[in-house]
Amino acid sequence: MRNTLSDVVAAALRVLDAQGLEGCSMRRVAAALDVQPSALYHHVPNKQTLLALMADEIVRGVGASARDPRAFCIELRDAMLAVRDGADVVATASAFRLGASQIEDRLAELAGVEGARTLLLYTFGHAQSTQTHVQAAALGALLAPAEPGAQGETAGDPSADLDASFGRGLDIILAGLSSGRD
Repeated sequence: MRNTLSDVVAAALRVLDAQGLEGCSMRRVAAALDVQPSALYHHVPNKQTLLALMADEIVRGVGASARDPRAFCIELRDAMLAVRDGADVVATASAFRLGASQIEDRLAELAGVEGARTLLLYTFGHAQSTQTHVQAAALGALLAPAEPGAQGETAGDPSADLDASFGRGLDIILAGLSSGRD
């Protein structure tokens, strides 16, 4: 059976989930499809194109129904966090202008071009930091705070604090954008 471009992207996302971005090679994607690496080049000319297609798939549908930039950014962050190293994939593709440009265009409709760029950079960065934190916690590599509540930490679930801090940061940026329009 011949693989389609969709099969290649789906396999790449499976490899990403299992190996992380660092381990997501064309060779591993080909192995996941049980084909030679050269077979992938019938569908994509290079790994950068595959990365762009992966990013587009991760954010597919994001913002389609969002009516405000805050909801859009929350939805985008959630989509990136749902995939191992998803924030790195999407942020890299965006930085190199490889893919995911539709999200920037859609967000620009809600927040203007400069607002969209600022919100995206914040959302990418916060999602990347959150993924790093979650992965480190899963590996037991995080040190516990000296005492609950130290340095802005809240007692309980650290992920809840990361979500809350993301929301607070969005509010600060959106307030600044709003005041700039007055």
